[in-house]
Amino acid sequence: MPGGEQVTVWAPPDGSGIFHSNCPARQVLDHITSRWGIWVLLALRERDLRFFELRERIEGISEKMLSQTLRTLVRDGLVWREVEPSVPPKVTYGLNEVGRGTSDRLEDMFGWIAGNAEQLCASQNEHDESAR
Repeated sequence: MPGGEQVTVWAPPDGSGIFHSNCPARQVLDHITSRWGIWVLLALRERDLRFFELRERIEGISEKMLSQTLRTLVRDGLVWREVEPSVPPKVTYGLNEVGRGTSDRLEDMFGWIAGNAEQLCASQNEHDESAR
């Protein structure tokens, strides 16, 4: 990269790739699939939202957890953050291209889950019955 820092891709010495605990992709996946990461990405899929709109949209999330999750997703390059200078400041969040691609995959996964929900619930019930 002319005039900037050179970016190097991390690779574990044993070739274990994403299964190695220090793999950056694994760390980002942990952020995406965290308790609130999925819901933030799916909520922002619909449209850009202000902080309070996200908090109202995602039932059960605290302000602290929403702030932490947004900070992490912004750092990972999945979400952008825009502050409009006003009193109080207006902060808006949205998905960038990588975040949109990620949310597309999550939407596909939720579609699959919805399409198989009856079978999945039946399997859970069968397992619970056999464990008694």
